Amino acid sequence: MDICITLGIELKAWRDKKEDPIDAGIEQLDLYLARLGVTAGWLVIFDRRQKALPIEERLTTQVTTTKNERSVTVVRA
Repeated sequence: MDICITLGIELKAWRDKKEDPIDAGIEQLDLYLARLGVTAGWLVIFDRRQKALPIEERLTTQVTTTKNERSVTVVRA
């Protein structure tokens, strides 16, 4: 085997009349990463609200840490 990649990615949609899914997404991803035995993953949040900013203005990335010290790169689109 030349390469083996184990990657945890969680996708969430932020819809009208719902709260920002970041906390739930990070918590869910933390459990997945533990099962995979990896220390880092990605959370992608798609802003589907009607009054969301244009994609060019809302596209961001940030790195945060779960309660179990796993690294999560959060991408907002």
